[in-house]
Amino acid sequence: MNWKTGKNRVLDVGKPLIMGVLNVTPDSFSDGGLFLEPECAVDRALEMVAEGADIIDIGGESTRPSAPFVPVDEERRRVIPVVERLAGESALTLSIDTYKPEIAKAAVASGAAIVNDVGAASLDPEMLELVADTECGYVCMHMQGNPRTMQKAPVYSNVIDDMDRYFSMVINHYETVGVPLEQIVLDVGIGFGKSVDHNLELLAHLENYKKHGRPILLGVSRKSFIGKVLGVEGTDERLAASLACACWGLRAGCHIFRVHDISETSQAVRMWQAIEAAT
Repeated sequence: MNWKTGKNRVLDVGKPLIMGVLNVTPDSFSDGGLFLEPECAVDRALEMVAEGADIIDIGGESTRPSAPFVPVDEERRRVIPVVERLAGESALTLSIDTYKPEIAKAAVASGAAIVNDVGAASLDPEMLELVADTECGYVCMHMQGNPRTMQKAPVYSNVIDDMDRYFSMVINHYETVGVPLEQIVLDVGIGFGKSVDHNLELLAHLENYKKHGRPILLGVSRKSFIGKVLGVEGTDERLAASLACACWGLRAGCHIFRVHDISETSQAVRMWQAIEAAT
């Protein structure tokens, strides 16, 4: 399966791909404040590539529960110098983690090939115009509400079926506004407007969403529901469980894994592939 990420660019997702998380923020839940300076962010991105990352996902606004809004000018100041440096220094596949069309437009113009939109254009419909015009790759992630409200009281009639209907609806809508299937990747949005039980149910039924014919991105790395299931608080204590979720995602047929721990996830993926090849 291929993923169109530009007018003349296609990404092969026939093998599992690792998307490395690079938060250029002071307050992200796991690595906030570590890579605020462009030089530090660039160094970390290149380090992640050396560890096995296929895509670098650069974000300038935390979308953890109750995270504060970041103005466009500040988000642009944080991320665009990093995108420019990375695009100029190597042939990396860069993704911009934003729901703001202004940031996405600047990032794609600077060399990003993918827009990872936690709002799936629901927070700003103008995003789809940019995606259609540039033909960039687009991650459609489900979120109930917005980062400031999503975890207050998430409710579904049936989270598995509701997600299925949601993906069908947005895919149809995207196609009507000029964003074809080949540009789209689907993400169930673990932790974005979901209870612990909702997250576990979605993980247990990931295979269900293969019917939509698009790659599935799984973003579970170090998330708080893991801590709640296991009774651990520190994000560093969630690595083993994050790897377990990634392996479950491999079994379910997920294609892209958005993670903080590149080297460890890369090893888990390669081991899974070795075992699978022997079956």
